[in-house]
Amino acid sequence: MRILLYLLSIVIANVVTARFAPLHFGIFIVPMGTLFVGATFIFRDLVQNKYGRRKTYLFIFTALVLSALASYLLGDTLMIVAASAVSFVIAETADTEIYSRLKLPMAWRVFYSGIVGGFLDSAVFVIIGLSPLGAGFMPWEAVPAAIAGQVIVKTVIQMMGALVLNQVLVIKEKRLA
Repeated sequence: MRILLYLLSIVIANVVTARFAPLHFGIFIVPMGTLFVGATFIFRDLVQNKYGRRKTYLFIFTALVLSALASYLLGDTLMIVAASAVSFVIAETADTEIYSRLKLPMAWRVFYSGIVGGFLDSAVFVIIGLSPLGAGFMPWEAVPAAIAGQVIVKTVIQMMGALVLNQVLVIKEKRLA
């Protein structure tokens, strides 16, 4: 089930981003799929917690292929597909490695690794995919606000996921006691 949720959240993030206009919160620009991207890091951590780091990289590769295929089928430009793939690999690898190395309770590892993964995913995707360096959908002046908006949303999603996960683990421990 964890693997399915992880893979589905990635495909859904691509579909929602392609089909719905970005949200604008003042200066911040947030693609709708960002709400699901934040969840992918949580689901990936749950996959890793059950299957280990080595097998998780197999699932990351599978997710990368599904993500690129979904972007392509949705009509994204080659630059957007490439930016999505590059940001995905960098962010998922960082999340995986940080999660593996932190010696903290699971909820904190999910939170901290997800913040770093979310920041990298946002920065790399916006710079490579949307800025004048990439597809040119936004001017350089808008890039910091686009990155910040995505980072804020992904951090909130990570925080909510970590809080829910922590509560689930507390309830589970109480049942075992």
